Amino acid sequence: MDRIIVCIARDHDWRVTLLAALICMVGIGVSTHVMERVRPRDPAGSRRAVAMATIVGALSIWSTHFVAMQGFVAGVPVRYDLMLTLASLIVALAMIGLTIASTQLGKGRAWRVMAAVIAVTGVGSMHYLGMAAIQGPAQISWDPALVAASLVAAMIVGGTTSFFYRRGGPANLLMTTIGLSMTVLVLHFLGMAAMTVVPDPTVLHDDGLSPAAMRVLVGVVLLLVCGVGGALAAMIYTRRSSDLRRIREAVDAMPDGLGFYDSKDRLVLWNARYAELNPELQPHLVVGLAFRDALRIGIDQGRYDEALGREDEWLTERIQARRQLSSNIEQQVGGGRWLRVQDRRTSEGGTVVVCNDITDLKRDAEALAEAKDAAEAANVAKSQFLANMSHEIRTPLNGVIGLSQALAKTELTADQREMLDLMQASGRTLQTLLSDILDLARVESGKLELTEDAFELAVVVREAAQLYAENARQKRLDFHVDIDLEDGVWVMGDAVRVKQVLTNLISNAVKFTSQGFVGLVVQQGQDRDGRPVLRFTVEDSGIGFDAATRERLFTRFEQADGGITRKFGGSGLGLSICRQLADMMSGDLDCESEPGSGAAFILTLPLKPCAAPKTQEPADRAAQHADGARAVRVLVADDHPTNRRVIELILAQTPAKIVMAENGAEALEAFRADVFDLVLMDMQMPVMDGLTATQEIRLHEAAMGMARTPIVMLTANAMPEHVAAGRAAGADHHLAKPFNAAELLSLVAAPAALVKDRAQAA
Repeated sequence: MDRIIVCIARDHDWRVTLLAALICMVGIGVSTHVMERVRPRDPAGSRRAVAMATIVGALSIWSTHFVAMQGFVAGVPVRYDLMLTLASLIVALAMIGLTIASTQLGKGRAWRVMAAVIAVTGVGSMHYLGMAAIQGPAQISWDPALVAASLVAAMIVGGTTSFFYRRGGPANLLMTTIGLSMTVLVLHFLGMAAMTVVPDPTVLHDDGLSPAAMRVLVGVVLLLVCGVGGALAAMIYTRRSSDLRRIREAVDAMPDGLGFYDSKDRLVLWNARYAELNPELQPHLVVGLAFRDALRIGIDQGRYDEALGREDEWLTERIQARRQLSSNIEQQVGGGRWLRVQDRRTSEGGTVVVCNDITDLKRDAEALAEAKDAAEAANVAKSQFLANMSHEIRTPLNGVIGLSQALAKTELTADQREMLDLMQASGRTLQTLLSDILDLARVESGKLELTEDAFELAVVVREAAQLYAENARQKRLDFHVDIDLEDGVWVMGDAVRVKQVLTNLISNAVKFTSQGFVGLVVQQGQDRDGRPVLRFTVEDSGIGFDAATRERLFTRFEQADGGITRKFGGSGLGLSICRQLADMMSGDLDCESEPGSGAAFILTLPLKPCAAPKTQEPADRAAQHADGARAVRVLVADDHPTNRRVIELILAQTPAKIVMAENGAEALEAFRADVFDLVLMDMQMPVMDGLTATQEIRLHEAAMGMARTPIVMLTANAMPEHVAAGRAAGADHHLAKPFNAAELLSLVAAPAALVKDRAQAA
């Protein structure tokens, strides 16, 4: 250790030693920095950078060695062997090249440690070749232990530096540079301490490079290092300038405004769009502009509408929002414009601001909201119109149908009977058309709800077919129903809607068939996925239709052609509604036909078999006889005189006693004054409507401890929401106008059953 200290302190000029260390650190630092900036996506540029980094590193280490040797005090005049000196330079270049290549070939600590071993081996070879080049009148010897120690110590320092190397950052670069420079200096000074120079005048060496020539050579090499380093700096500067130019061009080409503020919230970079979106800042946009000052400029010019009258408070809120990691605000500025401002913090504490002009989006959103409100208003208006028209049409239609049914019970001549039949047929047609229109409206609005109840399939099919069996017989058609299933099959579904589709299909088949047959066949089958289904096929030998007609047959208001419409009548809504109902029941409705060869309509529905429900206990016959033993007292509330007269004529066939009221208030007063077995309540009446009257009746019953009196909403308000409103008010049943006389008579015959049915449903 003493020998090493003496070598460094006494045998070397400290000024030259310091210069050598500085050359080593600068050269290794530049080489390492260049290697860290090598980009794999630029192979040609990377190769140039690696070559230049190799030259700088190798020449810097070689210069470090020979500059330090110029400060070595040997005690005798020395000269340097030219060949060995050049050989040391070649070895330095080769070994540094291998070192850099190994760092590029593999990643990880093992590869870095291996590169350090290669570097120490190469630098050691260069060092001892350079020392072997020393010549003079002296005997030169070496201490093998110190030579080995120099190599081991250099490998330890270099390997440790490589093992803990971290890429990126000035601190990591400085630590790596110091570690690698210490590797070279340890190797040099331990190696110099291992050399002993004993003067010997008998040893003559007149050839070789003199110290002056050696200084010139070292100077030339240093100039070369400076030149290569300068070229590297120029290349890095050019590349950086090119990269910055590209980045600047990309930023300026952005459709959004972009500004970058540093960690102290001072403006560093912005694009033209940023200035365009913030016109009040254009005269003030300079590097170093504080964000708070930029906001203050906008406030002073009245740029921010929401800051008017609360400038300081608004400024504080905006700055606080900006301090978050990420913020996104929509800001109304002067001229009716809207900006979306997005602030994003960087890892170093800076802020990237992105501005978008969203004025058009805001206007579109407002227009969309207005259109939505208008559409909703139109939908409400349409629903109200349909409800009102349904009520207004059903009220006179109820009079026509009800009076014709009452008239049918009287003595009529043959001509009168014929006219009455035509009147009733026209009423039924009008009623069907009205139901189709309302069904279509409910399907479109999504208010048509299906039930899921158990029903006996054969019964529903035969009831649907029976409605038009008489029409088929009158046209002398062969009418048949074939149910290819076991008897007593019960299924889950909406029996009313299934019957509605079947009756529509059978009605069309009978209407469009003049001779031949109409048939309904029910079979069990499977769909494409193998699931069980029911197929209802309605066939006829009627006029049929072509393929073009088939494509549009299920659209609204469509029939085979205009001539058919004139000849057979109809609205063209039935098939459209039937297909929509089939879709709602997870089924399908399709057809097959040829002109003049009849048609076949196939309804396919999922088969959901179930067990037959338990039969209800028959009603107490004694109670039934008791109901029939006395006249039923009926309270009728209806503001329309025709409807009151229709009800009076129909119930004239029974021993019922009727009390009439023209509005809900009169009905409530009559109910409080007397006892009734049944209340027939219209919904839409003056003074007090039927819903309010029903609620008041239920309150009166509860207050007086009376038994529940059956209340039937006998009204032209037939929408599902009307039925629900009646139930909510306390009604037991809903009978829509126009109603069938038989339906009304059945209600009057057994009013107590209504209360029982409601209780069971609840």
